[in-house]
Amino acid sequence: MATTTIEVGTRPDADGQAQPTPCCVLASTPLGAEEAARIAPMFKALGDPVRLRLVALIAAGTEACVCDLVGAFPLSAPTISHHLKVLRDAGLVTAQRRGTWVFYRVRPEVLALLSRLLGEARSPIELAAEAAEGTA
Repeated sequence: MATTTIEVGTRPDADGQAQPTPCCVLASTPLGAEEAARIAPMFKALGDPVRLRLVALIAAGTEACVCDLVGAFPLSAPTISHHLKVLRDAGLVTAQRRGTWVFYRVRPEVLALLSRLLGEARSPIELAAEAAEGTA
């Protein structure tokens, strides 16, 4: 995905010439309506602190049993099950029943998509640090 730098103000370069100061870097190709509609429920699901922690706990290993997840929260098992269902419906995790228990896995391709989307924008501080290191 190509990027566009929005410039505000100037700063002198090594020769004393005024150079544009980047504000931030944005994806030059905005999300289409269909892609945004597909991704928005994922962010909405992650907007709840319990669900965000659940995803982090599941992602910390290759998979997590619901029996272990319930014990990590001061919530009832039905409440945790509800949150896990929201994460499943949003496409963030998969579930596999093994006997009595259900095991959850994070969908790595979905987390990679969200990471790429969020990773597009960089703050002026990050850009300045990269410029100082010569990596920008």
